[in-house]
Amino acid sequence: QVQLVESGGGLVQAGGSLRLSCAASGRTFAMGWFRQAPGKEREFVAAISWSGGSTFYADSVKGRFTISRDNAKNTVYLQMNSLKPEDTAVYYCAARGARGTPVVAGEYNYWGQGTQVTVSS
Repeated sequence: QVQLVESGGGLVQAGGSLRLSCAASGRTFAMGWFRQAPGKEREFVAAISWSGGSTFYADSVKGRFTISRDNAKNTVYLQMNSLKPEDTAVYYCAARGARGTPVVAGEYNYWGQGTQVTVSS
């Protein structure tokens, strides 16, 4: 069983930046970030393969967010720039225990507890 612990959320003004981190207790394959705003379903944000050689982004964050990982630290990051009020949500880290880099929440085996990101206008 892999445990994931997110950090780095907070309150920021529109146009600002935040960096989320997610530390895993063990080795994982693909890792991803999802988010859920009040009254909405959880949605895909970004994903990265085990090697870091493949990354995927939701259209809504392309060009603004960057996902990366440090396998020596079992940690994945999400650098969020040019934040908008519509980015406000609880952000969840996810990890997969098998090969493949999916963009669907159901394909991930492990989840963090979530970290709140609030962007004020």
